[in-house]
Amino acid sequence: MTESMIVRVRYFASVREALGAGDSLSLARDATVGAVRDALIALSPGHAQALGRGRAVRMALNQALCDESATVPDGSELAFFPPVTGG
Repeated sequence: MTESMIVRVRYFASVREALGAGDSLSLARDATVGAVRDALIALSPGHAQALGRGRAVRMALNQALCDESATVPDGSELAFFPPVTGG
């Protein structure tokens, strides 16, 4: 049996407007950021629209910019936001 972990997901700017403040996911250990994105895309049509593969989305793992190959440790915070955000 594969162990699972909890990942807190936060959304910012237009992604937040579309999806709300965030989600919490239970995923297999050693999931990548790309796997988390795929799991989110599968949650709903709104998630698929906001985070779909054709969309330009930046990601930060524990407040550090990352790419989809980064491994997500248990208890991490993963943020999704558009490439340019206002302050």
